[in-house]
Amino acid sequence: MTGTAGAPGAGAGGIAPEADVSLHGHVSLWGTGLGVWVRSQNRGPSNLAGVTVRVRTSVSLSGRQELPGSCLQADPRTVLCRTDALRADATEGRQLALELQLAGRPDEVVVRVDTLWNGGATDRNQKNNNHEVLAPATGDEYVF
Repeated sequence: MTGTAGAPGAGAGGIAPEADVSLHGHVSLWGTGLGVWVRSQNRGPSNLAGVTVRVRTSVSLSGRQELPGSCLQADPRTVLCRTDALRADATEGRQLALELQLAGRPDEVVVRVDTLWNGGATDRNQKNNNHEVLAPATGDEYVF
């Protein structure tokens, strides 16, 4: 066997399960505030115990952030958030809402949202869980 055999989350026989994590939402920039709303889903075929969603910004965050209990600030530009279990059902999902404070008042910010960890599952469609959004400081919602 090669590849993911024996990886964390591996199923029976040491073969990694397959799942399709999907992240969609929107971002909004106003003044020093950046809102990030993410819906995490698993389109299957295997259930997942949870995933880690990574949110990275092109502008540094302003010091310590007030974050949901499932999130932590990894560095000056990165926040990591875990979800609860994601069943292999595209209709079920987990919501995440972040209101981040940025250093300064940028005219725009690039926000990258992706899956950092999915329990060792194989995801053959990473186009729906790897996004980059440019958000001008208009207060408008920019969808991904």
